[in-house]
Amino acid sequence: MSIEFVTNPQEKNEDKTFDFALRPTQLSEYIGQELIKKNLTIFIEAAKKRQEPIEHVLLHGSPGLGKTTLAYIIAKEMGANIRITSGPAIERAGDLAAILTNLQPNDILFIDEVHRLNKVVEEILYPAMEDYALDMVVGKGASARTLRLELPPFTVIGATTRMSLISAPLRDRFGAQYKLDFYTKEEIERIVHRSAQLLSIAIDEQSAQEVARRSRKTPRVANRLLKRARDYAQVKNEGALDRTTAIAALDLLEVDELGLNAIDRKILYAIIEKFNGGPVGVQTIAAATAEEQETIEEIHEPFLMQIGFLARTPRGRIVTEHAYRHLDLPTPNNIQEKLAL
Repeated sequence: MSIEFVTNPQEKNEDKTFDFALRPTQLSEYIGQELIKKNLTIFIEAAKKRQEPIEHVLLHGSPGLGKTTLAYIIAKEMGANIRITSGPAIERAGDLAAILTNLQPNDILFIDEVHRLNKVVEEILYPAMEDYALDMVVGKGASARTLRLELPPFTVIGATTRMSLISAPLRDRFGAQYKLDFYTKEEIERIVHRSAQLLSIAIDEQSAQEVARRSRKTPRVANRLLKRARDYAQVKNEGALDRTTAIAALDLLEVDELGLNAIDRKILYAIIEKFNGGPVGVQTIAAATAEEQETIEEIHEPFLMQIGFLARTPRGRIVTEHAYRHLDLPTPNNIQEKLAL
């Protein structure tokens, strides 16, 4: 496992069993995203009173913020079965048809990475979401005819990290759309305490604060750091996870006190040293750091912007004064001029 993996909020195979064990099953157990929880509570209760499936739901936001967890919770609160798939997994129209025709009334179909749906598949999904019907073409050439299959009422929950890549016709078919934001430090501390309790880890307040501080405001990263700190404590401190042990464990992973990892610092240093702090395009940054452009845009850039270390302007990315101070570098006098252009 690479060091950078620890702070990468995208789910890996190694996370699945671990995340599932820590996943809340009710809205009352879900920490954070308070406004979304309040809206979902009304949304779900109203649908249950009408004895109808809920409208289609679109969840969007950065990786690791709890979109999949919310989908499971919605299904549990509705008393419905949930079927799981992803955009890349539905390659052909027949794949989608097989999934839809096997749904039972009021089932929930969760499509992760919904922005990666094939366009042909997407067009078949439109009438299924609107009219609960599946339009299929039977035969070829002059003898071809359209066959409409009725589907039971069901709900699609889509999740995406790239809202801008979802086509307008598909986006408009989701009656409820919620954006998950990064968590506050206090919310992450509560998540760390809850996870530690579920994992039978004895953790004090200072240790929980240290893990939360370096978690990039993301629950999945916080849980991963807690797991690594537990391993370090078992080897180096007879299982006792105090603040000194937590700091030592996280320093070993090259995660600093604000959650920056080696690649985050590499990106900032590249912009500062090679491009005078910016502005510079993301493609140029990717070439200069030998990192994938998509990884920079989806993983590193949102966090660096969230903590105010990177600014996105029409001319490119600019390193801010806060980043210079954090990296203990002299701050140029022309930063404000660059940001104003």
